[in-house]
Amino acid sequence: MAEQRDRIGVGYDVRPHAFDPDTNPELFDGVPARRVLAFIIDLVILAIPLILVWIFFFAIGIVTLGLGFALFGLMPVIALIWAAFYYGTTLGGPRSATIGMRALAIEMRTWYGGPSYFVLAVVHAGLFWVTTSVLTPLVLLVCFFNTRKRLLHDFLIGTVVVNSGPRAGIHPPSGPGFGPV
Repeated sequence: MAEQRDRIGVGYDVRPHAFDPDTNPELFDGVPARRVLAFIIDLVILAIPLILVWIFFFAIGIVTLGLGFALFGLMPVIALIWAAFYYGTTLGGPRSATIGMRALAIEMRTWYGGPSYFVLAVVHAGLFWVTTSVLTPLVLLVCFFNTRKRLLHDFLIGTVVVNSGPRAGIHPPSGPGFGPV
């Protein structure tokens, strides 16, 4: 294998899956239900500032005798930027979990055990919204047909959601390439 890798000029190591449901079933115990609850918490957190902006735009519209109502055209862009910022900074932060996920003691990791990062978190959230919008929320049933309880968008970008270290009683792998735990 090393000879073949040297011959074709590829110098990378293939990492094994870090989370094995056969040896560590506690990592996946109850994850789908807590994931749904975490989503609801995060949805409320995302909605509150957007509702405040909506009220502000409405007040501007009243004060300007209707001219300010044009600001409502900015709401989709504001919502998209706010959601990308929220998911990127929380899910892509050092704890690899949104506020809702932290409250329910779950975290997102790459398939090889590394922590999440900003771009991965934003893409993960975007793929979630696209897959559930296009393929209906029934696509979420995918988690019941695989041992790691992964959803379609988790498969597409190589992530897995597990119980956090203290809840599971173990710690994800650490060391070079895995980042801080």
